[in-house]
Amino acid sequence: MTISYNWLCDYLPLTIEPENLSRILTSIGLEVEKMDKYEEVKGGLAGLVIGEVMEVMQHPNADKLKVAKVAISGGETLQIVCGAPNVAEGQKVVVAPVGATIFPTTGEPLTMKVAKIRGTESFGMICAEDEIGIGSSHAGIMVLPLDAMAGTPAASYFKPYSDIIFEIGLTPNRMDAMSHLGVARDVCAYLTHHDRKEVKPVLPKALITVENKSLPIKAIIENSKACARYSGITIAQIKVQESPKWIKDRLKAIGLRPINNIVDITNYVLHETGQPLHAFNYDAIAGKQIIVKNLPDNTPFKTLDDKERSLSNDDLMICDAEKGMCLAGVFGGEESGVVNSTKNIFLESAFFDPATIRKTSFRHNLRTDAATRFEKGTDISNTVFALKRAALLIKEIGGGEISSDVIDLYPNPKPKTEIILKNGYLKKLSGKNYHSETVKRILSSLGFVIIKETIDALSVEVPYHKPDVQIPADVVEEILRIDGLDNIEIPGAITITPSVEINYKEDALKEKVAGFLIGTGFNEILTNSITNSKYLTEKEVASTVRLLNNLSSELDVLRPVMLPTALEVIAFNINRKNTDLQLFEFGKTYKTVGIGDYKEQNHLCLYVCGQVRQNSWRKKSENTDIYFLKGIVNAVLQLVGLSNISFELAADSQWQQAIAATINGDQLVTLGKINSSYASLFDVKNPVFSADFNWDLILKLSLEKGITVTEVPKYPAMERDLALVVRKQLNYNAIKKEVENLNLSKLKEVTLFDVFESEKLGLDKKSLAVHFTFLDTEKTLTDKEIDSWMNKIINTLEKELGAEIRK
Repeated sequence: MTISYNWLCDYLPLTIEPENLSRILTSIGLEVEKMDKYEEVKGGLAGLVIGEVMEVMQHPNADKLKVAKVAISGGETLQIVCGAPNVAEGQKVVVAPVGATIFPTTGEPLTMKVAKIRGTESFGMICAEDEIGIGSSHAGIMVLPLDAMAGTPAASYFKPYSDIIFEIGLTPNRMDAMSHLGVARDVCAYLTHHDRKEVKPVLPKALITVENKSLPIKAIIENSKACARYSGITIAQIKVQESPKWIKDRLKAIGLRPINNIVDITNYVLHETGQPLHAFNYDAIAGKQIIVKNLPDNTPFKTLDDKERSLSNDDLMICDAEKGMCLAGVFGGEESGVVNSTKNIFLESAFFDPATIRKTSFRHNLRTDAATRFEKGTDISNTVFALKRAALLIKEIGGGEISSDVIDLYPNPKPKTEIILKNGYLKKLSGKNYHSETVKRILSSLGFVIIKETIDALSVEVPYHKPDVQIPADVVEEILRIDGLDNIEIPGAITITPSVEINYKEDALKEKVAGFLIGTGFNEILTNSITNSKYLTEKEVASTVRLLNNLSSELDVLRPVMLPTALEVIAFNINRKNTDLQLFEFGKTYKTVGIGDYKEQNHLCLYVCGQVRQNSWRKKSENTDIYFLKGIVNAVLQLVGLSNISFELAADSQWQQAIAATINGDQLVTLGKINSSYASLFDVKNPVFSADFNWDLILKLSLEKGITVTEVPKYPAMERDLALVVRKQLNYNAIKKEVENLNLSKLKEVTLFDVFESEKLGLDKKSLAVHFTFLDTEKTLTDKEIDSWMNKIINTLEKELGAEIRK
């Protein structure tokens, strides 16, 4: 939410310095995230002065340059070399003397220095309007009226608008503060409480006089559930033109673009009061009737942006006797909009159902200021005040005449919410003893009505501008806000009731793995579970969970795989020269199963790219690869108590030469190098390796099996090495499987420690060096026993795989 300091001060009965106002706003829950100075002209024309050209001479060394003598303040005269064709004696001009900084409309700021131009010294600059940022013309220097006084600061002469802009981090429930008057109400409540005297916001004028009834109109509400209140008025003989400077300045200061006086006034009143308004071209209203209703499905309707939209029968429409004119609370129609030739208007101010407006806004992807207000809930009691305020401004600025009575249809007046606040509950929730008079003063200043007071409770009516206040806890929050969130007392002791963790074993295992990965050098990421369907394969799209009301076309499905959102993170880092990445994420994927049924699956995913180790004087740099990642995967599985893992080649579209880690045929992990064609969708050109753990299955197997602890063996392990010459196509996993099939109970570990290839070994041959570890926990093994087992291994490998023992 953007708030203008100058604008806000109109509604405050006393002056508060911007810094103090920022502190107050943050204290009452309207956190000021940023406070910036706004300048209509950048730099505010500081240092520039009005000068009078006393003499103009031809430059001695340049045909297109002139040397001017310019008088500024205190009788001082500057010699300035000027290239403008229109400089002449007697002119009043804008001068940037030495030391002044100018801020051009386009380009970088420039600080004036003494310059020597073609051999002649110049002590400043005579400025064109684009050179000082107040226009776009560069045809020549700016020539001012003759009554401009030489020596006058340019800032005093032009009076460029400046302001202080507060960026407020507004929580979604605080629709009451989505306007300058709403913020002023909160500030006045704060002052009333802390200064112990009543301070009320200064309300703008909203008194109108009906001058004639030349533009009669009839309004009908057919859908009173979607439109609880509808107000309107007609204004004749307006003139659509440019708004006065003061309105344009305020709108531009909060980031709005002025359009014309009618549109600007509706925007002005919206940001002043929080009530959206809409102006219709009265002459385009068929039958001079306004009907609030729904139209049939697929009715075509062209909006102000010249797009034809197909309506839903759930869209609330503002119609005339023949057609739809406006998507209620969202966007106007092309045929009934105000144009430059419009002379008569009908002005609308209404209360629309928040859910209806939100659905229409998202259905047609029209996120307007009006829709944003209506979907959060507006003040149903404010429609007529805002209508009269806007009508008065249009009459004053647009030259119109009020030409009808105020229409105000309110078929089912909304009752105010009543809440009982018990003193004990207030003390329990706030941790503070409030005097009853303090509570009443705070609530009254916010618009609450005290209905009844007893010894231990207070009954209040909630004002219509606070639709979020529904329960006693909300009332306590209002009291705490105005008292000041900084003033919440911190107790000397805090009593905590430990919560019962239902899934503490699963959580503990997750924390254990996360701690291990962080200790290994990984960083945890948390990505959005919503992604873009363009990243998915045809097979994945078929089972994808699509969003009914997606926020944007880029975020339209729940992710069926973890990879797309992670690659966005990797691309973001690589684009910022952070190329050495080791990341992990715990997350969920989502799929449709049959009709109307869905499946969630938990995952742990690892992602690595770049260098594992950077270059140093001790060791050379080392790039990450599939073997590094496989080692991490194996370590994680061992950490959760799973052993006898088999690694096999697998097929998967996301990876090149994917590897599957399995136990008894159950696939626990898939890992490999990401396909470069897939990574290129994210503009990732660096090799990326990833591993996807089926975390649900790993949890199940780990908790079933548990982790056992054994004491350190008393007897030493015995080790043997074998160098095997095998076919190049044979992988180590085949050797390991053959050895494991022998079921040698004393063989504890088999590892590959070297791979060697050479023509000397024979055509299409390679050498694999394998390490074997034997251990008996009951006694020391003998060489005879180990030789017997090694012979079995050798015979099996020679027979089954055609291996040769390299000697």
